[in-house]
Amino acid sequence: MDLDILVICGSKSDMHIVDKIENVLKEYDASYAVEVASAHRDPKRVEELARRDVGVFIAVAGLSAALPGVVASHTERPVIGVPVSAALGGLDSLLSIVQMPKGVPVACVGIDNGQNAAYLALRILGKYKG
Repeated sequence: MDLDILVICGSKSDMHIVDKIENVLKEYDASYAVEVASAHRDPKRVEELARRDVGVFIAVAGLSAALPGVVASHTERPVIGVPVSAALGGLDSLLSIVQMPKGVPVACVGIDNGQNAAYLALRILGKYKG
């Protein structure tokens, strides 16, 4: 496995959420990396990232929030979506992430709640007992 956790955000404007994720991950013995890649603007790059050998993916996305679902469509690893409050208070993002079709599961945490995404990823990996 290359990394424990790969964090992908759809835009540099989502980095304030990524900061919350990193603050938690730095406390634990988990290897991670952060990439910026849009499901709409650069789908080939997202596919390449989703095919990496990592333990868990965290996908941070606002507006239509397609990123977590696209990542999940290219991997068998767990994917955690973090909806961002970019518009409509983040409800549009939240609904896009939780309403995935059968066979393309994506876990979802609360709007802007990067911390819980990090804790969930760590729990999946057995590195957080909370």
